Amino acid sequence: MGAESCAFKTGMSGVMGFGLGGAFGLFMSSMRYDTPMTPQGQEISKLPVRDQIRQGFKEMGKASWSSAKNFSKVAFFYTGIECGIEGLRGKNEMENNVIAGCITGAILARNAGPQAMAVGAAGFGAFGAAIEWYLRMDSYDASKDPIT
Repeated sequence: MGAESCAFKTGMSGVMGFGLGGAFGLFMSSMRYDTPMTPQGQEISKLPVRDQIRQGFKEMGKASWSSAKNFSKVAFFYTGIECGIEGLRGKNEMENNVIAGCITGAILARNAGPQAMAVGAAGFGAFGAAIEWYLRMDSYDASKDPIT
């Protein structure tokens, strides 16, 4: 079964992360605006409308591309590491996601030094634990759901 392989899961999560990140970056860049009161906003407001629109779309494209790459990288690393851990341990347990989150957080923060790696590992590990806990809840009864 190809869809159950680690390579397929990892690749697909990278592709889906790219798509989600692109959409997120596009949305967030459209919400970012410069008022004429800021120096950058004053420069933009002096341009013709066509150039203002062109510059806005260019910025949206850059933000979308950057966000897409980052989401893809996070999804790719996390899924690949989690699937590898699950294969090595031979168990589908919550600990796999916590360990994968810790490793992924440390890898993503490696250029910022050991303290940043520790914080990244703790943050991603905690996030992985929270998501996995929510997904493994016994019931989706609204009275037991902590989010509703």
